[in-house]
Amino acid sequence: MPVAAHTLSALGPNALISALGLLRGPERTVPAPDEDWRLAVVDVVIHTRGHQHDIAYCLASLLAQDHPVRRLVLIDDGGALGDHAVQIASEFALANAMPLEVIERKWSLGRAPTLKRQAREMDCDVLFVIDGDVVLESPDYIRRCVQTLYEGAGIASVAGTSRPMRARDRRRWATGDGFRRWVASDPYIDPRLRGDRWHRLTTWLAAAFHESTGRFQQGFLDRGQMALFGGIAVSHGRATAYRRGYLKDVFDRFEPIYGDALTGMPDLFVAMALNNEGYRNVRLADVHAHAPVRSLEQLPLRHGRATSAYMQSCVEFDALLRSPFKWPRRLWRRWRASARGTPDARRVVEAYRQPFGERLTREQGRPIGWAQAAAALDKVLVPALAVALVALGMAGAALGLLLVDAVVWVAVVAATATGGERMRVLGRALASTPLRSLLMFADLLTVVAGMLRLAPAPLRLRRAG
Repeated sequence: MPVAAHTLSALGPNALISALGLLRGPERTVPAPDEDWRLAVVDVVIHTRGHQHDIAYCLASLLAQDHPVRRLVLIDDGGALGDHAVQIASEFALANAMPLEVIERKWSLGRAPTLKRQAREMDCDVLFVIDGDVVLESPDYIRRCVQTLYEGAGIASVAGTSRPMRARDRRRWATGDGFRRWVASDPYIDPRLRGDRWHRLTTWLAAAFHESTGRFQQGFLDRGQMALFGGIAVSHGRATAYRRGYLKDVFDRFEPIYGDALTGMPDLFVAMALNNEGYRNVRLADVHAHAPVRSLEQLPLRHGRATSAYMQSCVEFDALLRSPFKWPRRLWRRWRASARGTPDARRVVEAYRQPFGERLTREQGRPIGWAQAAAALDKVLVPALAVALVALGMAGAALGLLLVDAVVWVAVVAATATGGERMRVLGRALASTPLRSLLMFADLLTVVAGMLRLAPAPLRLRRAG
């Protein structure tokens, strides 16, 4: 399960923004779109690279979806390191009469070229992109994404909630009808369920960390941002529905500048590019997807890469991060518009409506820019304050700051749980706290190192574009 650029601090401005959003609640505007989501043509693209142990689970979850799709395309991006994912997927599709199209690459191109090529070559309305190791837990996942996508022209992408995949989940999925038709009477031995006690312990710790940080980000921060802004600041595309035309426009805009090197997390870059145009990336709390948990040893490196990719995207879309400083101008224009008394005669009603265009972002900023700026500040605020207090000889105050931050974080994570699972979630959050604290300081080092080696070339290219 790739590590998203999650916010780890509970005492930063992002937590305050989300708390305000939850207290205020969402806009009560009832959308009246001029497009019928039921008529949207949906194509599914499965991007796989080294997912031979998971691809059958992914296909089984797609088979169980209650929304029709026109094309189902599997892209094997393994290249020279390819595995048996295509063979397994083809056998599974044949056993279940799934119209699967397969594209095998002789060399790996990466996720960004996959998004770019399919956005340009396909003619669908909605492009649903899923990784080959992701399982859609909710049978209405695609339908809910498409339905939400068409609630307004300003919604560019929709994704559900991501959860870590556990052994009991895989055992349950392996008893489904799709799996039974595939394996017939042969026993299915899942390679991911093997391992000694040490492997199971480290996997449990990694899963606990992913679940806890995911609950804090998706169950608290994203919920508050959705209520306040109608979208989220930090998005990753493990199982995401895009308006294909919007996705194509992003690559048409940035390919001449960056080629296919859209940072280490192209999904995050795309999401921020959509925000920069005035579009929104929506998170649904009532549909869920699962992905395998990677090893605990890889966690610091993956988290560092995610943080680095997020900060690189912040450099490109710095106009979004300057939104708080442009808010007075935005308020002034709103006041002048209301003072004129011009009635709103729009036939299409949309919550969180805002004008589109990169120029308006540079001039006035965007509401979601507040959350983007807060997320960037959260990467360094608490650990930098702790380091400063230690440097001033106030180690006790630094320890107290970190302790309060940890207590608030654990309390928020536990509050996202309901019913009988609260104690289990609380235990996992407590077990994740030491690793979370270490990664907070790793974030500080990553940001400082990135600032020291930041090259001016991308900035010059961006201004020229």
